[in-house]
Amino acid sequence: MQLEDYFEFLHPDDIRIKGHRIGIDDVIDYYLQGYSPEQILEELPTLNLEKVHATITYYLHNRAEMDAYMLRLARWREERYQEWLAAEPSPVVKRIRAIKAQREQELLNRS
Repeated sequence: MQLEDYFEFLHPDDIRIKGHRIGIDDVIDYYLQGYSPEQILEELPTLNLEKVHATITYYLHNRAEMDAYMLRLARWREERYQEWLAAEPSPVVKRIRAIKAQREQELLNRS
């Protein structure tokens, strides 16, 4: 079995572990934070140790490409987050915020 057989390359910026919706970035992120393969498995219990090791090995054999991949994902996520922050809240969110503010004001008035 080739190492690449463990993954689904859906898009240059979307590589998943075959048979899962988990991206290789999830495993790599834990690995870069210092998690052991066993600890990663505790965080992502639908995987098995073989797939965790395969992902780490793939990362180590393709470190420059994978670091660039991780950087692109981080930038893309930050851009989406900033867009979300700048977006006008939906009517439902506005209503929930209004109810929350009203309840907080009522609590303050009782004090």
